[in-house]
Amino acid sequence: MYQDVLLLQAGAGTFNLLFFGAMFLIIYFFMIRPQTKRQNEQKKFMAALEKGDDVVTSSGILGKINKIEDEIITLEVGTKTYIRITKSAISKEMTDSLNAGE
Repeated sequence: MYQDVLLLQAGAGTFNLLFFGAMFLIIYFFMIRPQTKRQNEQKKFMAALEKGDDVVTSSGILGKINKIEDEIITLEVGTKTYIRITKSAISKEMTDSLNAGE
């Protein structure tokens, strides 16, 4: 009888280990991996920015790239109206949706 209890406890430990492993895989494939993919796409997008591109900042400002200096971008937001922003402030998703509407 005592041996049966030990076998049940060993089975429960194995089940718990498999359960936590499955939970980790679910979290990885539904949360961590997509976020990493979005970050890589954003980095590629920022590296490919060029003068003359129409972009949208993460705060919703629309503009055309006038000058790129390392991590600082000068946007033309109106006729002879310029603002300076950091490169990381440009949103890939919002810029893609703007360009898809054209």
